[in-house]
Amino acid sequence: MPAASYLTRAALAAELMISESTVDDFVCRGLLPPPVRISPGCVRWRWATVDEVLKAGQGQLQSKEEIDLAEGTRRVIEASRK
Repeated sequence: MPAASYLTRAALAAELMISESTVDDFVCRGLLPPPVRISPGCVRWRWATVDEVLKAGQGQLQSKEEIDLAEGTRRVIEASRK
């Protein structure tokens, strides 16, 4: 994905293979960065920022399920780049 890509909630959810409500939940829990407000009513996630957070493990993972999901997500992203 290009470094300057800005994703909608639906596109981010699809890229991470999670639901849109899980995106919202992960943002609330600090597992994903908050979106950037482009204009009133228009928010996007900067893919480079999301990717950095996932690579660095900056999200505050608390449960084994969250850790497993983050690891699986990282593997999917790495595999998609090959």
